Amino acid sequence: QVQLVDSGGGLVQPGGSLRLSCVASGFPLGHYSVAWFRQSPGKEREAISFIANTDGKTIYAESVKGRFTISRDNAKKTVFLQMNSLKPEDTAVYYCAASLVPRDWVSPLEYDYWGQGTQVLVSS
Repeated sequence: QVQLVDSGGGLVQPGGSLRLSCVASGFPLGHYSVAWFRQSPGKEREAISFIANTDGKTIYAESVKGRFTISRDNAKKTVFLQMNSLKPEDTAVYYCAASLVPRDWVSPLEYDYWGQGTQVLVSS
C-alpha cells in the first residue's frame, strides 16, 4: 500500500521544539522530493520546507527560516522536520508530501502523495 504517515505533532509552549516525521511505504521515497506544508483554519495550505531527491537541496519559507530544519534518511524512508523556537502562529496541521518531479515546490498540485496530517498546537 502506497502511503505517507506523518507524526510527531502535539502541544508545546512558545519557544519549545517538536520533531515531525514522515515515513513512506509502498514507494521509493529516495526517488522523490519531499515538502512539508501546513494549514490553519480558514487559511490556504502553505508550503514551508522542501528537500530535493537528487542533491538534498533544502528550501524554507521566510516564516520558518532559521527555526525549522528539514532532513531525510532515505535508508529509513523518512523525512524529518525539526521545529525550534515555536510561536503561536506556527499552530496548524502539518502535512508531508512527496513529488517525483516538482516544478514549483510551493504548489500542492505538484505532489503525488500526502500524509494524513499531524496537529501542532503552540500555546501557553
